[in-house]
Amino acid sequence: LFTLERNSQKEQVLAHGNLCAQGPPKNAGYNSNPVPVMTQTESRDKWGKKMDFLLSVIGFAVDLGNVWRFPYICYQNGGGAFLIPYVLMAVFGGVPLFYMELALGQFHRTGAISIWKHICPMFKGIGFAICIIALYVSFYYNTIIAWALFYFYSSFSSTLPWTSCDNEWNTENCTNYFGKDNVTWTNYSRSPAEEFYTRNVLVVHESSGLGDVGYIRWQLMLCLFLIFTIVYFSLWKGVKTSGKVVWVTATLPYVVLLILMIRGATLPGAWKGVVFYLNPKWEKLKETSVWVDAAAQIFFSLGPGFGVLLALSSYNPFNNNCYRDAIVTSLVNCLTSFISGFVIFTVLGYMAEQRNVNVEDVARDKGPSLLFITYPEAIANMVGSTFFAIIFFAMMITLGLDSTFGGLEAIITAVMDEYPDTLSHRRELFVLGLVVVCFLGSLSTLTTGGAYVVKLLEEFGVGSSIIAIVFLEATAVSWFYGINRFSNDIKSMLGYTPGLFWRVCWVAISPAFLAYIIISSLLNPQPLSLFDYKYPDWSMTVGYIIGASSFMWIPIYMVYKLVWTPGSLKQQYFFKSVTTKKQTEGDSYSLRFTK
Repeated sequence: LFTLERNSQKEQVLAHGNLCAQGPPKNAGYNSNPVPVMTQTESRDKWGKKMDFLLSVIGFAVDLGNVWRFPYICYQNGGGAFLIPYVLMAVFGGVPLFYMELALGQFHRTGAISIWKHICPMFKGIGFAICIIALYVSFYYNTIIAWALFYFYSSFSSTLPWTSCDNEWNTENCTNYFGKDNVTWTNYSRSPAEEFYTRNVLVVHESSGLGDVGYIRWQLMLCLFLIFTIVYFSLWKGVKTSGKVVWVTATLPYVVLLILMIRGATLPGAWKGVVFYLNPKWEKLKETSVWVDAAAQIFFSLGPGFGVLLALSSYNPFNNNCYRDAIVTSLVNCLTSFISGFVIFTVLGYMAEQRNVNVEDVARDKGPSLLFITYPEAIANMVGSTFFAIIFFAMMITLGLDSTFGGLEAIITAVMDEYPDTLSHRRELFVLGLVVVCFLGSLSTLTTGGAYVVKLLEEFGVGSSIIAIVFLEATAVSWFYGINRFSNDIKSMLGYTPGLFWRVCWVAISPAFLAYIIISSLLNPQPLSLFDYKYPDWSMTVGYIIGASSFMWIPIYMVYKLVWTPGSLKQQYFFKSVTTKKQTEGDSYSLRFTK
């Protein structure tokens, strides 16, 4: 059916024939037009340095969730004992999926949409679903960065505005206990930091809920505009510019974390927080929810399935050691989460000492509240509070920007690789249009009820949808494309075949890991609430529609291919895809079709 012409002495493994089955069936309505492949030529961007790529991947994987989500989940699920399921889920689930995506992107050198032409065309809807989810993330995630920018600006004051109860936004329930004796703390008491966050930044008291989100806060809109301006000028020229920006945005958080950890360790009562953080509760390991939380945490922390790893690794040299990259960046990510726990809990121990209560009484906040209420409250009462507030919120902004760079680059690479003739010379305009769409889509999160929209998008816009998508991705690569073929692809890049451990994980353990998370989340749905607001039933319906709006493109595209591909149903199932050209540095191969 075809003849392979080799124009180099180096051996190169090519994907060939039917990528959903071994060999093409007869009279299957074979498309004689070759499928275009984006190869690493001079026309495709390349990373300026290897560290540009590593810092970009680390910057994407290490985000705000490492600082707020891991410490909370760790102490909630048994402290030090939680590290056992966390490490096991990382080794058998998270890291293999991380490695798989880096290898796929580097070998095929294309984005999340067009890569399915070379793996298994009927799963191409996965690429569209990934782009839609990335849009949903940009609608709410950048708003959280805008909140941090608002705090950053407010920190340039000799007295931080969330230190007292004498401001116009404070209520009679505001209670300042720092530096005071015999202060009574009741269920109705609110700290100055909590009222600054809820009544001055979010202004949620002027909204009754999702049914009445209120007006747009111009202060937050200005902050968001500045964030997207930074994002645009970091991404408009491709990885050569974003690769330089991450030298600041990916390294600054580690400098700040080190400073804050040293400062936290010197605070009175810090040891109480560390003991509470790491004290193992072995009986917790018997609870299924602990293992589910460990699996979900490592998955969302490493971030496979968002199309970012595919996009970033597609700009690597063909023979780059993606295996080593996967191990190094995964270790850095997990260690960052662990160290962040010390940064947070030394401060919580200090607050417990000041309130004269147990650590668990001040460790109830989770999610953004941990970063926008609990930690600022502690910072405000330290010596040098202004300095620590400025560097803390600068760290939050840079942590968020890195993840935004990765998320939008996933969309940019996917769409531009799918439509190269139209967009290859119009990157600046396309990126501008994408940033404008993301900004307009974020406007609802800037209202007085915007925090409720953020929570809804975070829960349903990503949630189970992205896990189901990665499950299908892992299944398609391991079972349809074939684990042997995928292993040969890696051998052609690295010079050796992945070991038995990796192949078993890709074929069985990692898909089972994802199925376990999906089934557990469906069997044990958690009621949605924020502050004192309980989400109504109709909002749950809206949430499920948001989740389905991304995932639905997978079956829709499968049906489309069945209807429009010639041949019998069995023949249509084995859709054709041929890699027509794969270039390495100094190598060139072509595939010629003959009748």
